[in-house]
Amino acid sequence: MIEITQDMAEIAAAQVIQDFAIIMVVASVMALVSYKLKQPMVIGYIAAGMIIGPHTPPFSLILHPEILNLLAEIGIVLLLFVVGLEYPIAKLRAVGKKALVIAFAEAFGTFGIGIAVGQAMGMTLFDSMFIALAISVTSTVVLSQVMREFGIAKTDTASLILGVTVIEDIIIVSTLAVLQSVASTGNLTIVEIGTSVGLVLAFIGGALFIGSKTVPKFVDMVGKTNHFDVLLVAILGVAFGLAFIANELGISVAAGAFFAGVLVAESKGHATAHVLTTPLKDMFAALFFVSIGALMDISQLPLFIVPALIFIAVSFASKFATVYLSAKSQGLDKKTALQAAFGSSASGGELALVTAKGGADVGATSGFVLPMVGAMTIITSFLSPYVVKFGFKIGERIAPSSEVKKDDKEGKEI
Repeated sequence: MIEITQDMAEIAAAQVIQDFAIIMVVASVMALVSYKLKQPMVIGYIAAGMIIGPHTPPFSLILHPEILNLLAEIGIVLLLFVVGLEYPIAKLRAVGKKALVIAFAEAFGTFGIGIAVGQAMGMTLFDSMFIALAISVTSTVVLSQVMREFGIAKTDTASLILGVTVIEDIIIVSTLAVLQSVASTGNLTIVEIGTSVGLVLAFIGGALFIGSKTVPKFVDMVGKTNHFDVLLVAILGVAFGLAFIANELGISVAAGAFFAGVLVAESKGHATAHVLTTPLKDMFAALFFVSIGALMDISQLPLFIVPALIFIAVSFASKFATVYLSAKSQGLDKKTALQAAFGSSASGGELALVTAKGGADVGATSGFVLPMVGAMTIITSFLSPYVVKFGFKIGERIAPSSEVKKDDKEGKEI
């Protein structure tokens, strides 16, 4: 009996290695294709998942999709941790009032409009809420990359847009934690929602208050050993530890990982932490995006493509209107308001996929939500460079700037 069990374990281990090999080979090929086509890598990874996944005929190329899901969960933790590393508390405090107002107007305005549209289309309330949150996302990664490529990353408008996305990321992650907490009980009473909001705020407040006094000192103490391997283990301990605590409280692991990154960013060794964790993040984030593609049932494409296009239009219109109007209300000129509105409405991104998977993980959303958000992410990521470039050109035509704006690295004129 023991020998049979050992043989089965060896076979399973060999199959897992085979699955991992297939995943990495196909993902690398599709990532190279995306690079050659000058498209975001996320498109290539999602396409790789669709190729190897169980929903693509004639058969699945992987034998243990549950392993892929496990690696994807690790990917979420590392992805959000590294995102959090970009936002030390000092940087959050430095974000201006204007960016704060615009971010709240954009996130909650789009979220509310998205829920209303979903309900009007006959979707369930939770489907509407998770899709609405997904379309409220603006990808910091995609936007910063696009603006660098166009030589506009050093402009005042670009700084405003990135400031808005900083606050928006925190809003999205926090709201996702609340939604998952509420959805796990299925109870939408005011008391339940208030309890979930209070729990999330208490977690964030406790993490930032207690964590800011302990985590940076701990990381710096480990950093003094000058052993990068020990430092990496300590950093990952903080990331997964806070993600575990969040999960035990019924809050999204993404929220725990994000704020773990914020705390580590307060340490003196945050730059080293970023360098050490980025390769791990890149690998597991790739696995996360591949898993999203594998979970996308493309046979349902005819069913959700029209709603997906409707929500893309709603997302663009809502973000554009809320950002433009809130920017004008803060005294910004028409050119800046227009450029910020186009830039902010350009792309969804990785957090949209995290949001959609978050709904699926707690069983709150229908089967079509994840593939629909995946399709929307591919479309918006593809359109993003053109929307940003068009928006900045429109702004310059309406109110030409007296100075030539250049990116320090690229040196390209708009």
